[in-house]
Amino acid sequence: MYLARLKIDSFRGIKNAEVLFPRHGVLIGDNNTGKTTIFEAIDLVLGPDRLRRQPPVDEHDFYQGRYVSAPMGDNAEEGAEATASDNELPAKESEKAKSIDADTTPPAIEIEATIAGLNDEQRARFGDYIEFWDTSSDSLYDQPNPSGVDSETISDAIRVTFQGQYDPEEDDFQGNTYFARSLAESDTPVRFTKNDKQLCGFLYLRSIRTGSRALSLEKGSLLDIILRLKEVRPQMWEDTINGLSEFSVASDPSLGISDILGSINAALSKYVPKEWGIEPRLKVSNLTRDHLRKVITAFIATGKGDHVAPFYRQGTGTINMLVLAMLTQIAEDRQNVIFAMEEPETAIPPYAQKRIVHEVRKLASQALFTSHSPYVLEEFSIDETVVLSRNSDGLLSRSEIVLPSSVKLKRYRQEFRTRFCEGLLSRRILLAEGATEATAFPVACRRLAELNPDQYSSLEALGVCTVDAGSDANIADLAKLYRGLGKHVFAICDKQTDAQKSTLESALDGLLMHDEKGFEDLVLMNTSTSALERFCKLIEWPTHLNSKYPSPEDCPVEALRDYFRWSKGAWGAAEFLAQCGETEIPEWLRDACVQLRDLCGAGTEDAAVSNGGGFSEAAGSVPSDDTNDTQ
Repeated sequence: MYLARLKIDSFRGIKNAEVLFPRHGVLIGDNNTGKTTIFEAIDLVLGPDRLRRQPPVDEHDFYQGRYVSAPMGDNAEEGAEATASDNELPAKESEKAKSIDADTTPPAIEIEATIAGLNDEQRARFGDYIEFWDTSSDSLYDQPNPSGVDSETISDAIRVTFQGQYDPEEDDFQGNTYFARSLAESDTPVRFTKNDKQLCGFLYLRSIRTGSRALSLEKGSLLDIILRLKEVRPQMWEDTINGLSEFSVASDPSLGISDILGSINAALSKYVPKEWGIEPRLKVSNLTRDHLRKVITAFIATGKGDHVAPFYRQGTGTINMLVLAMLTQIAEDRQNVIFAMEEPETAIPPYAQKRIVHEVRKLASQALFTSHSPYVLEEFSIDETVVLSRNSDGLLSRSEIVLPSSVKLKRYRQEFRTRFCEGLLSRRILLAEGATEATAFPVACRRLAELNPDQYSSLEALGVCTVDAGSDANIADLAKLYRGLGKHVFAICDKQTDAQKSTLESALDGLLMHDEKGFEDLVLMNTSTSALERFCKLIEWPTHLNSKYPSPEDCPVEALRDYFRWSKGAWGAAEFLAQCGETEIPEWLRDACVQLRDLCGAGTEDAAVSNGGGFSEAAGSVPSDDTNDTQ
């Protein structure tokens, strides 16, 4: 069993989405893309305890918070008349009437999940609503040929739909889950019940987790779920309650409390008969089952000693692993679960991250993760990596990783952590021609932002990651890879021929090209002599250059040119820029920093920029990213 497809309409920051899932996979994308929203949507459809929360959805679960019909205003009667006589109106007026009808339709959340690969027990239970999923086309099989379902690419499937809306009569939010076929084929849709959901088995481990309820006996806790799965019903409540009721707090007269209670009792008897109440005393608790469920918790020994502490007082990583261990216990008992886990790297070292991924994949029929860790991502193949992007209109889409001809699979795997991972996780990417540009330009932007934050921004603040392309010949191919995933891609490089420049401009969203033959020359020929001399005194010169330039301050340009070549890729030029003042940083770098900030921040389609050929805009500009995952 596995989740093959998920359709979302008007849920949180997602206006519309249709996402296909692999058997095991990792969802990646920039923050606020919608990864958590996808898991929350699955939980609404398949989570057995999700709808116990009342109301099941609230105002913030609707796209842009719209849960009531848009008011028609002063044109209500005009709109109604236009709709009634639609056939007599010109086409333009007819479209206006349809728009009014659409605006007055009550907004609703609709989430449809397609579950494929059903087992025998599921087929027996869901027989009336079974459809067929074709893995070769990633769609439902709807051909008129019945024998086609015998193909190896066809498997049994069901579609389940959650519908949530605001009920003005009740002044509250409603939500239920139904078999999707019953919604289309019957006037009385059939509920997909909690027992049905338990048979599908969806487990969701959120990223923000404290484990404060995991090892308590509170209803719905992980320990309570495990006990119910194992059909263990601990008959301990009566004995516990009776034992606590016999325990009197502060009964020792030497404490002085019993005397005060006695005087209160004497005063009470003056005003009311004894039937109303006598002999007040202190007890441990109010002695109810629910109270005991909440306060009973597990203690864990720490270190080599015998001291024990509440499990929720352990370290964050220990608690996370404890919660994971309990969830995997549930998965082992059910043997047929869809496991969704956010950010397994939280407070976990790299080797444990990898162990989590492998163990969960073995236990679950389908394992889905979100992650920002290269150690997690590299455990999934390209086909198992689901790259998500969402535009400003709330449309979420999945992109496939298609490697260009110059990037072989072996290279992709070998250089994943150093060259590809950060780009996959970012929304905007700056491809640097070489290691010097990759280290020095971000430092220059960061230094300028420190000196003059009103005019400059660091690349980190712009959400731009820098990727070393290795050479200018690789920029176009890498740009094709990342732009194919919905990323906004820029590049910084040395002076190119007109033909090369044209090729790069067509492949990029923006090109940063200076007029020097090397980045080191750009820095050395466009800074102040005082900055060069100051840096010569700051650094520790290598032996061979120290002997060549006994007094490097006397010829700083030549000495530092050799030093930058020797330290190429080792932050030599970056260290120089980090100690410069604003006017000491080359003007081209200052202009490029400003223009890149304007392009990323404004996102206007007509943001044409130019600085004498140094910076050129290509293939349009970057749209605004002012969307929110929890709209």
